[in-house]
Amino acid sequence: MTSLRSLWSAGSTTLGAWLTMPSSVAAEAVAGEGFDYVCVDAQHGAIDYQATVALLQGIALGGSNPVVRVPWNEPGVIAKMLDAGAHGVIVPMVNTVAEAEAVVRACRYAPIGARSYGPTVVGLRHDDYVAWAAENVAVIAMIETAEAVRNVDDILAVPGIDAIYVGPADLSLTLGLPPRNNDDSPVFNEALQRIVAACRNRGVVPGAHCVGGVARRRAEQGFRLLTVSSDIAAMRHAMAADLRDAR
Repeated sequence: MTSLRSLWSAGSTTLGAWLTMPSSVAAEAVAGEGFDYVCVDAQHGAIDYQATVALLQGIALGGSNPVVRVPWNEPGVIAKMLDAGAHGVIVPMVNTVAEAEAVVRACRYAPIGARSYGPTVVGLRHDDYVAWAAENVAVIAMIETAEAVRNVDDILAVPGIDAIYVGPADLSLTLGLPPRNNDDSPVFNEALQRIVAACRNRGVVPGAHCVGGVARRRAEQGFRLLTVSSDIAAMRHAMAADLRDAR
């Protein structure tokens, strides 16, 4: 599979799926549909570490790039997910330069970072994992608060940040809005515009959680890392449609 960093370098917009359920079978099935990446949500999903290992294997077997949203900006957890086979991590609530620097340190080996060596699972797939990780591991910081938007230009100046990811619910809450996409709100749209402009200035890929039918709008706004579907939402939607048809 072509890595996310290679796709971004080629100017591609990458489309992904989101997993919140601990099913490796579902992970393989979703990955086989042609998404550029499939993200395991270890922050808000019903997924623990052991399930994550199996999910990452299922995603790789299905032919997509496995990514993990880690629970928090904690170096041990970040490294453990990368050792388990994640090709990238999405790190929540990165609000300051210091927090962005901590993300990079956790994701990169010395001399760039401080990640401890021990690729127990992912090392089975790469003869020289250190070299592979340097070229392919995607470092993705979440910009999802009003504070982060104020600091976004300085955050993106931190060397080693490949992409950012907007969490619209948390961003909206910190802007005094309901926890959802608020495209009818000027303050929400201004925040998105500021993020995309900063990404363009710094050569960082802008991303956003787009489940709910806003992917095309986000792409038009300049976002290039787009999660367009999620397991529970897609399953409920399809089953509800089947039930309506049957009735």
